[in-house]
Amino acid sequence: MESPRVALVASSYLPHLGGVEQHVRSVAAELAARGWHVEVWTVDRGAGMARGEVDGIIVHYLPAPLPSMSPAGIAQWTRQLPAAVSRWWRVARELRPDVLNVQCCGPNLDYALVVSRLRRVPLVVSSHGETFADADRVFDRSVLQRTALRVAGRVAAAVTAVSSAARDDLGRFGIVDPVVVPNGVDPAVDVHDPSAHIDRPLVLAVGRAERVKGFDLLLSAFAVSGLAERARLVVVGDGSQLEPLRAQASSLGLQGSVEFAGALDNEAVRRLIASANVLVVPSRREAFGIVVLEGWAAGVPVVVTDREGPASLVRHEIDALVADPTDAASFGAAMRRVLDDPELATRLARAGRVASERYTWSAVTDRYEALYRRILGPA
Repeated sequence: MESPRVALVASSYLPHLGGVEQHVRSVAAELAARGWHVEVWTVDRGAGMARGEVDGIIVHYLPAPLPSMSPAGIAQWTRQLPAAVSRWWRVARELRPDVLNVQCCGPNLDYALVVSRLRRVPLVVSSHGETFADADRVFDRSVLQRTALRVAGRVAAAVTAVSSAARDDLGRFGIVDPVVVPNGVDPAVDVHDPSAHIDRPLVLAVGRAERVKGFDLLLSAFAVSGLAERARLVVVGDGSQLEPLRAQASSLGLQGSVEFAGALDNEAVRRLIASANVLVVPSRREAFGIVVLEGWAAGVPVVVTDREGPASLVRHEIDALVADPTDAASFGAAMRRVLDDPELATRLARAGRVASERYTWSAVTDRYEALYRRILGPA
């Protein structure tokens, strides 16, 4: 019997790093191990590749131009469109997918919609909170993207959301009761050693250096908390706000206590998380917060924003501390509590390890596979 074929149509993929990329990579590997014929189709973001392979799975990097509202932009899009559609049609003809699963909606959604309708392939749309947590606010600015999502919500065989916050926001687009399929986490290879930074505890934040991630709020909280005199703050990630963050740290007198590590690969991030005394998530908006799972799995206590995804994921005072990132004193006090109270830190970390066991990639893939099987019907 021929293996069922699924294309995971991602807004972004390796070599770019992030939560969506990690989600798609892990689900693709799990599906392939279960006998599915999987390909990843992703938007060409200028990496210079047309076709690649990750974990033995074919990856197509496809052009996905969209028109801007200027006459010049529309003219450029008109010139680019035939070649783009041709590429998408070619990979669809070669794979002959049984299911198209859009992972995080961007230009990939528009082109997947066309392929789905023309080839009569069932469409699954999986939101990762891009409708409200995207740094560029695409769905606030683009009529085309809002329209594409509304259409997709009507024609899709299923819609999933990575969290209750992402699910609820889809209601703005007329999408009712999507299925929640969360992020997952690999079992931790490196487990927290509480004595790793005994002299100068490590406070760690990981994510894109964009305003939505709230690292500027974290710097303010770190400054007022008094921790700069005895702890070290490391921020991992790259983005448009990296230089302004460096300038802010300097203006707050934090030069000797704050390090901006830039973008690191997954292995380096995991090792750093395992060595932290507290992991912090100060986001202004956050659909899920996959880094929370990574901290939990490594046995590291976490302090998270009281906004959306993370706040709905954790249990305050049980497996994390929750604080308002816009209240520098409150967020700083939460970090200080973890560092000053070893018993609290140990209790949070142990409960987090237990909580992380609910979020294996195998369990996540079970939910996708059940959806696909329901859509495809009896073999």
